[in-house]
Amino acid sequence: MSDSQRAFFDTNVLVYAYGDTDDDRHRRAVELFEVAIRTRSAVVSTQVLLEFYVTLTRKISNPAPLSAGAARERLQLLSRGPVHSPLPEDVVAAVAIAEESQVSVWDAMIIRSASRMQCPVLWTEDLNHGQVIAGVEIRNPFR
Repeated sequence: MSDSQRAFFDTNVLVYAYGDTDDDRHRRAVELFEVAIRTRSAVVSTQVLLEFYVTLTRKISNPAPLSAGAARERLQLLSRGPVHSPLPEDVVAAVAIAEESQVSVWDAMIIRSASRMQCPVLWTEDLNHGQVIAGVEIRNPFR
């Protein structure tokens, strides 16, 4: 990733980076995200921020879920960079992406946000590595 190239981060990559685990996925996510933060190229959306909070406080079981305060602190750090706040027309566009690309509407909204924020890369493990949707290349950092 070049210093000037923006990259959109999906929730799952951030959960690996900020979760309290110590495995290969955690290390890779931390490495990737730290470079993106240092180069000011990391981008998220309000959807990712909400999913991130819910996942860290309610959905993870190993390790134990974080306290609301600890998750909120991590959320505040993520909120410092560029954050896409979708508008109604983005929702309509995401539905079209979902229909055309055969992805869930939630994944389509992530893709739409990446596209709107001019991110040529979306880091996620939820979609097909190497696929390009709406001008955004999907990359799985754990391959």
